[in-house]
Amino acid sequence: MTILITGAAGFIGMHVSKRLLEEGYRVIGYDNMNDYYDPKLKWDRLNVLTSYGSFLFYEADLADYEALNECFVRDHIEVVIHLGAQAGVRYSLENPHAYIESNLKGFGNILEVCRHYVVKHLIYASSSSVYGANVNMPFSTTDEVNHPVSLYAATKKSNELMAHSYSHLYDIPTTGLRFFTVYGPHGRPDMAYYSFTKDIVEGNTIKVFNEGHMMRDFTYIDDIVDGVVRLIDLPPQPDTEWDRENPNPNSSYAPYKVYNIGNNNPVKLMDFIKTLEKHLGLEAKKEFLPMQPGDVQATFANIDDLQKDTGFSPSTPIEEGLEKFINWYKSYYSLKVH
Repeated sequence: MTILITGAAGFIGMHVSKRLLEEGYRVIGYDNMNDYYDPKLKWDRLNVLTSYGSFLFYEADLADYEALNECFVRDHIEVVIHLGAQAGVRYSLENPHAYIESNLKGFGNILEVCRHYVVKHLIYASSSSVYGANVNMPFSTTDEVNHPVSLYAATKKSNELMAHSYSHLYDIPTTGLRFFTVYGPHGRPDMAYYSFTKDIVEGNTIKVFNEGHMMRDFTYIDDIVDGVVRLIDLPPQPDTEWDRENPNPNSSYAPYKVYNIGNNNPVKLMDFIKTLEKHLGLEAKKEFLPMQPGDVQATFANIDDLQKDTGFSPSTPIEEGLEKFINWYKSYYSLKVH
């Protein structure tokens, strides 16, 4: 099977691609290699993938429909795993146009090629950020998500709506995955665990928002990859019991489904920082600050439906996952931190 993975040089994209290549799939990678963070890390991830003979890479932008279409003209793509997007909640306050171009126009292009080349399954990245102003915990895919608190979240909610329209109009099986704070080796430098590690190692002060009263459903990358791979051969079927008078938001009469994919075990931010300090053997200098615009106090994933449908069961505790990340970080940056 040939699978297109957008954002293949990104954090999640690289790990998903690697797993699929190891399992014998042919993978077409697609990424624009932008400089939202250090492109060297993206090229280093890509170098891991190019060592496999069944990997082909296109460097192009999702907003460039002709370039995207060319992938489908040249290669018989059967499944699309769409992980390419402009990431980051806080950056969406600084550069909203990047999110509109990539997350909206780019996703529209993905849907169009899936329509014209009749793919078997489109799996795409949504985000836990769509829960926005919701406070009921754990977050469930049966909850309404109509109050985003950042443009990034709004674009991800929009992706779910756009996907449903194409599932309805063109019978394209689409599965949206609401990722919950993914972390691990080869991670994103703009994520807190990565930037905290860098600042602690360099002796800089880390910024702890909301005075440290935050909780996140941190999910280790290997668990995320397992969930994504389990879904490839499970394209959603129309729900024959879907009730139009009492609609369930996470399914449909169309071949459409949305899942949470998280650890189902939120961790207090201060406990998370203590674990980082333990594995680095260093104490962090901390500056406690108010909540940032667009941020939320807590995330907590209800993953019952994903477990029921796929057997997904995250198995990496934060202690183990952060140790693996720190070991990679020390090796990647050639650090001699004990």
